[in-house]
Amino acid sequence: MMKQLEQILDKAIQRRTLTSQDLIFLLQLTRPAEREQLFKTARMMRRKYFDNKVFLYGFVYFSTYCRNDCTFCFYRKSNSQCRRYRKSSGEIAGIAGALAQSGVHLIDLTMGEDPRYLSDNCTGYQQLIEVVRNVKQQTGLPLMISPGVVPKEVLRQLQQAGADWYACYQETHNRELYGRLRLNQAYDERWSVKVFAKTIGMLVEEGLLVGVGDGVLDAVHSLQEMSRLGADQVRTMTFVPQPGTPLYAAAAVDTQYELNVIAVLRLLFPDRLIPASLDVEGIHGLKGRLNAGANVVTSIIPPDAGLAGVSQSTLDISEGYRTVRGVTPILRECGLKPATRQEYGVWLKRRQGYGLKEGAVCE
Repeated sequence: MMKQLEQILDKAIQRRTLTSQDLIFLLQLTRPAEREQLFKTARMMRRKYFDNKVFLYGFVYFSTYCRNDCTFCFYRKSNSQCRRYRKSSGEIAGIAGALAQSGVHLIDLTMGEDPRYLSDNCTGYQQLIEVVRNVKQQTGLPLMISPGVVPKEVLRQLQQAGADWYACYQETHNRELYGRLRLNQAYDERWSVKVFAKTIGMLVEEGLLVGVGDGVLDAVHSLQEMSRLGADQVRTMTFVPQPGTPLYAAAAVDTQYELNVIAVLRLLFPDRLIPASLDVEGIHGLKGRLNAGANVVTSIIPPDAGLAGVSQSTLDISEGYRTVRGVTPILRECGLKPATRQEYGVWLKRRQGYGLKEGAVCE
């Protein structure tokens, strides 16, 4: 078993293509010694491309209204148990400015697919574009926009207003499972907007949700699809059952599998950004995700802004743990430190020059 593991890890170090069977083997590791060998290799690959530097993302979930009824999401339109709010453009810019002053490298502007912003008469689209423009002017930082599916011309205007990144997760690339999770949302439409974003020079984040009825073959397929897309940031999160949703009664999933996925992502995408989200286990789960090879801390939320998280709407927010100051001691424990903004800008510009030129890293 250990010999086979060493052979696969050696292939990854040499940047040779990992087969589906290789990926299945790595994802299914359960013995502590073998998993630590996987994580050690992932950390080595991270250091090769990023030294000991980590990037920090400020998270502004500015609207919790949504037109969709996703079965896994706390903010699905039919859920009466969640707190709904919309922040004004001024509030959003103010929160983003405070995050910028705290030392984050990027502002992630996220919302549910709020009908007010995604209205057919274009008024809402213009409001969304104005939010991006205001935050860009306020902070001068790179911006990620996560508005759900938008028309391609609107995405182009969001880019022109200052958005560098487009995040729009499939959550799974198993079409049948996708249909059960994202009710009445066309798989190909969601995918095609990401492909378009790449063609106009935006960076793209793709995401995989685990523990929602998926299996290891689904994960392998998702990794291959992420490679095909040429995703610039790749992430995984463990599903957390949400009150008021059809999947609330589902058994909670052990997050150890998520760590395996993070490590395998690092082997497959050594030069990409891989988040360690604070939105699943909060500050207490950060060290494990960093030690598995992640190099971005996401979901940094100011404690006094009235913002919610996604998977865990309140975890560690009011206590101030999900701040730059709150995560920095954990970085030090892992032998890591925040990158400079200049270093993030250098990576960004270099990555924007790649486009879709890179080849597949798995088969």
